[in-house]
Amino acid sequence: WDRYRTQGWYFAGDGARIDTDNALWILGRVDDVMNVSGHRISTAEVESALVSHPAVAEAAVVGATDATTGQGIVAFVILRTGNTDTDKDALVAELKKTVSTEISPIAKPRDIFIVSELPKTRSGKIMRRLLRDVAEGRPLGDTSTLVDPTVFEQIRAGNA
Repeated sequence: WDRYRTQGWYFAGDGARIDTDNALWILGRVDDVMNVSGHRISTAEVESALVSHPAVAEAAVVGATDATTGQGIVAFVILRTGNTDTDKDALVAELKKTVSTEISPIAKPRDIFIVSELPKTRSGKIMRRLLRDVAEGRPLGDTSTLVDPTVFEQIRAGNA
């Protein structure tokens, strides 16, 4: 019980931030970390750096097996309206630089996929397990709990 109490507050293990419009953004589990070359990097921290870029509306980050670093950071981002016609290669380079600057060069994503949707359950939870499958080129597991299982066809078509 004491491990979940911090300064008199119950700590559920989820991270959040408040933006300039006072909107509360739930960032995900703070204990969801990747091990990149021996450095523990939070997925929420990388996602927060990505969404700090004015072109990014939403981001999901997973760790994918990497022969050199143990895990490589793979990001999936949805662009804000009005940014969909930008040079995608230049934007990906800019997003990688943003993460390098805000966190550290070791946190720079190996891959960034620009997608139109993220795979979410009916309750709005991003299915990271399935994003890891995509990032590692594995067949998808059970997609029956997703709101829109065709999202993976869109992800693969846009990033093949």
